[in-house]
Amino acid sequence: MPQARTMSLDQKLSISNKALALWKDGDTDGYRRLMQKLPIPPYLAKIAKEKIGENVLAKGGWDLSETEAECGQDWHNR
Repeated sequence: MPQARTMSLDQKLSISNKALALWKDGDTDGYRRLMQKLPIPPYLAKIAKEKIGENVLAKGGWDLSETEAECGQDWHNR
């Protein structure tokens, strides 16, 4: 199974705070780009897969490293 890229809580909070500042400034594209750098927790990726489809996640540039580490790289095909 692949190793998840580790991102500390401090790194996640830093990215989140920068993204929030962009959102407040009206830069929704910048907000989305930063938020896509945060690994999606496996439970949220599984819900998103069911609600919006695996293609949106797989091709949308979202960081799925934690989900792939926990569930395998082919998780979205199951």
